[in-house]
Parts: sequence; C-alpha cells; structure tokens
Amino acid sequence: MTFATDDKTKQAVEQFRGFDVDTKLGVLWFGYLDIKDQLIPANQTSAQETAAAEYDAIKAMDHQQQLQAMRDIASGADSDISRAYNALSSSAKIDVWLRLSQGMEEGVIIPMPSDYQPPENTKQFVDTIKGLDFEKRVDFTRSIVMEMGAGH
Repeated sequence: MTFATDDKTKQAVEQFRGFDVDTKLGVLWFGYLDIKDQLIPANQTSAQETAAAEYDAIKAMDHQQQLQAMRDIASGADSDISRAYNALSSSAKIDVWLRLSQGMEEGVIIPMPSDYQPPENTKQFVDTIKGLDFEKRVDFTRSIVMEMGAGH
C-alpha cells in the first residue's frame, strides 16, 4: 500500500526499496531530523497505545538487540518484533518510527554512529526528498513504513 500519489514521491519510494537495510535506517533517521520540528502527533489513542507497546518492547532490549529489531522490521525479517510491527495500523507504524527516533535522540535507543555517512548513491535521493513539501514527505514516510515488517 502506498500513500504516495505523485510521480516524484512514488519514484522516491521505489528508489528507497532498493537500499540495503542500514541505508534505509539511516534515511529514516535523517528524514526525522529534517522534519521533526514540523511533526505534530495526531494519531488516534489506539494507534498511540499499540505504537507505545512496540516501542517499549524494543526499548527494553540492549542496544545490539535494538539495532537488530530495527533491521528486522526494515528488512521484513520473520521475527517476533517484525511480525508484531506488521500487525500495526499505518498510523501506529509511523508512530513507532517517530518514537524510535526520539529515543535515539534521548539515548535510550541505540544512536546513529557519530561518524555515519550515507552512501554516495543516496545523495540524489536525499535531494529529491528534501525537494518535496512537508505533506509529500509524510506520504513518502508513511508509504515506506507500511511496507516494513514480516510478511512484506
């Protein structure tokens, strides 16, 4: 399922699908940093509660397990955490990634390595995403997080 309706956003979703799992996680992190000040949580209470439960399960893990859980979700691996994520609504899925990003900022979720540099082949992609207006960035993010989790 995709929320992207215009060609530029659809192409960005297609390009994202081709990245390796760690690049996908990096793109999500930098995308969060780029729009976090504009985000206003407006999810239904039920979506927030299910997202909180998934986030809390990941937060309770040690840092290496947290990284593996995020990799499992992003790659669609058949793991308990990835299957639980797959059962979430689209609003809850985007909420999970928002919570994970906030947890990374707070230091309770494994942080991005301080020396991380996105692969060279992502530069044009990042420029494309930055060229989208806020609503299209949200549509892009919602589209990619919907495709994550076991069973996709």
